[in-house]
Amino acid sequence: MKEINESRNLLGAAPGLGLKELSLLYKSLMKKHHPDRFQVEEEREAAEAQSQRIIAAYKLLEALHPETQAAKAGEFEETMASGVATWQYKSQVLRVTFHDGSEHAFYGVPANTYNKFVNTDGTARFVRRHLAGSFARRCMTSAVLV
Repeated sequence: MKEINESRNLLGAAPGLGLKELSLLYKSLMKKHHPDRFQVEEEREAAEAQSQRIIAAYKLLEALHPETQAAKAGEFEETMASGVATWQYKSQVLRVTFHDGSEHAFYGVPANTYNKFVNTDGTARFVRRHLAGSFARRCMTSAVLV
């Protein structure tokens, strides 16, 4: 959750902002902080670092946006059908790796929900019923195609 709030603050994005508006904020910040705009090496390096932070923040917020989630719902259903392979939990972020090789992070998962997840042996059914619709989700790595 901290990562989401920091990303919103960096971009100046309010919660509930549309995907197009988010994209406009991103583009305007990138124009302002693009490294090619600066001639002095120190300024260019600072702009490069800032632009990398802006890109990371935009990618996070874009992946968590409901429009993106709706567009990739079918892909996520296929991923869940492959079953849960492993998981990690830290600071209310549950990272689940599925058998197809993809990894998804669920943000804001409280400890009691994580404990229930562990007690069910981390099944895809639990992910579908209790995580997918309740918590912000981001695809960290896509499925490995064989």
